[in-house]
Amino acid sequence: MEKSIAFILLAIFVIPSTIFSQETKKEFSIGETVTITSKILSQDRILNIYLPEGYKKNDSIPYPVIYLLDGSSNEDFLHVTGLVQFFNLQLGMPKTIIVGIANKDRKHDFTYPTEIPDLKKDFPTTGGSEKFINFIAEELQPFITKNYKVSDKKYILGQSLGGLLAAEILFKKPELFTHYFIISPSLWWDDESLLHNASNYLSKIKKPIYVYVAVGEEHKVMIKDAKTLASELKKYPNTIKTNFHFFSKENHATILHNSLYQAFLLEFPYKEPK
Repeated sequence: MEKSIAFILLAIFVIPSTIFSQETKKEFSIGETVTITSKILSQDRILNIYLPEGYKKNDSIPYPVIYLLDGSSNEDFLHVTGLVQFFNLQLGMPKTIIVGIANKDRKHDFTYPTEIPDLKKDFPTTGGSEKFINFIAEELQPFITKNYKVSDKKYILGQSLGGLLAAEILFKKPELFTHYFIISPSLWWDDESLLHNASNYLSKIKKPIYVYVAVGEEHKVMIKDAKTLASELKKYPNTIKTNFHFFSKENHATILHNSLYQAFLLEFPYKEPK
């Protein structure tokens, strides 16, 4: 009798795992990866594109677009996508498309030329930002506009050298984006030559834009430059709305996610349910 009971108990706990359980698998996707051929850059470029839940190209309401520098799958694409999805779910942020631009050589694409010997020696491939900006303006944005249901609201997110590039676009082609999130920008590049000419560029901006600047407890030059940029931006309140945030508890490696959270929170503040 004891052996029979033991067999029954064994059957209860073991047999379901072998007979009654079934395993099903399917691909889990949050968007698509697209490769486009750039004539300007003379190379193929990979785009990681997040499409929000329920996205349809024929929707009556168009979607804002975030253009994410350092947008490779092993860089910032996944965690920024998660942050945007959270704000969409909990804080009223509209459903938004994210275009992650995967890197090939960020030091080349995100910097303008320099004649400083030490920089040329330490960064031999730099100086390609003009072509990269033209790629964004003449190839990337038209491709996104043609193939996706997008609105006129366009963000660019960049940190470090990506922040330098975002600042260069802001100065030289501000019409490309409506919102600039510039995190820990490497404005030290080329002895701060871009920053030294800030007023010449910013005074020419005619169309209203929004700029968020953030920096952490980082190199003293990076802190100084970020604060200087924010001060220059605030001289033009009629065309540039600016927010600046210093994160005393963040460093260059940790600042991005928290700074973007605070940037989105400024735009989409939490409201208690009625």
